[in-house]
Parts: sequence; structure tokens; C-alpha cells
Amino acid sequence: MSTRIDVTADPVRDRCLLTTDHLSPRRLHGPPGVVRVALVAAGALLLAGDEVRIEIAVSGPTRLEIVETAGTVAYAMRGGSARWDVDIRLTDGASLQWYAEPFVVSADADVTRTTTARLETGCTAQLRESLVLGRYGEVGGTLRTATRAWLDDDLLLAEDLDLSPETRSGWAILGPARCLDTVTTLGFRLPDTPHTLQLEGSGSIARQLLHEQHESDLVQTPV
Repeated sequence: MSTRIDVTADPVRDRCLLTTDHLSPRRLHGPPGVVRVALVAAGALLLAGDEVRIEIAVSGPTRLEIVETAGTVAYAMRGGSARWDVDIRLTDGASLQWYAEPFVVSADADVTRTTTARLETGCTAQLRESLVLGRYGEVGGTLRTATRAWLDDDLLLAEDLDLSPETRSGWAILGPARCLDTVTTLGFRLPDTPHTLQLEGSGSIARQLLHEQHESDLVQTPV
């Protein structure tokens, strides 16, 4: 099964269908034209053998704002592994804003995390991913991430990161940092800054490497 959020724009009241699995989505009050949904863990996360899948579909000229009530910790897995997969589809002028809380990979955890996004022209997405390798005093476990995004039929972004302990300390990856904070925009670009990479198509990646997550100054950009 999957945790699923389906939003459809409606002239009277935008419709929102929510399905619970590892995470329980709950609708919050929001202004007209905005659907706000909180994600709450339905049980202990993230443990060996967990396969978390989140599916998001938004159709029509409305904005979905996802709120995480707390960060996620991937605990020691004693030789096991876990997955965290997100699938996003935006159509007919839809917008998504997901400013995620930290995702902490504890010592001896082994996690694969993927994000797949498909947008039509006229749709926008702003996604924050805050990865923290290890709790205080730990050398975090293994994390591999893969991100793919399409705008119509054009591949807008393809990125794979191997953040396992033996590779991530290289100067071209994290060096001495233990936190990777990223804001990705799709369908529009962020202003130019020293931390921002402009994609070839309509999109940007703003990224900071940090020792402590609270040092990040990446901020939400109004769309």
C-alpha cells in the first residue's frame, strides 16, 4: 500500500482524498485555493524492512502544501535496510509546496530514498530535503538517493547521490559536513545566489553543506 494524497481543484471547495499507510495524512485549515495536509507517522519509523511510499497527485489550479509535524529518524537496522519513495504528479496548473523536516540517518541504518516528479507545463513544485547523517555524536549510516523530474516529456533533473560513509567524505561530495540541505524548484527558477544551481530547463537547486542542520538559511520562496 501507499500513503496517498489526491487533490482536485473545484470552484466551490477543492477536493482532497487521503489514504493512510506508514504515514497518516490529515487535512488542515487553509485559505481559498490552498489545500494544506499534515503528514503524521502512523507508527514507529524508520525501521529495517520498512518500505514507505508516498503518492501525490494534484490536478487543476490549486496549491497543495504538505506539512511534516516532526522529522524522521532511520534507526540502526542490524544488517537490514529500508526504503522511502515519493511519486509526484502535477497537472492542469497545479502547484506543490513541501518543506520537509530533517531526515536523520542513524549509525548502522541503510536507506534508499527516491523522488520522482512529473509536471505539466504551467505546474510548479518546491521541495525541501534536509538530510542529516547521524544523530549527535554518531557517524551516520548509509543513504542513497535518486531524484528524477520531468516537465512534460523533457527530463528536467536526474541526480543520484551515494552518501554511504566510505564515499561521502570525499571533497566533491560532503567533505567534513554531515548535513545536506536542498531546496529544489521545478517549473520555475530561484534567484541567482552562490548556493543555487540553475537547471537547463525551468528549475533550480539551492543547496548547503553544513555541520549542524540549524545553521541552514535556505528559505521558502513565494510562488
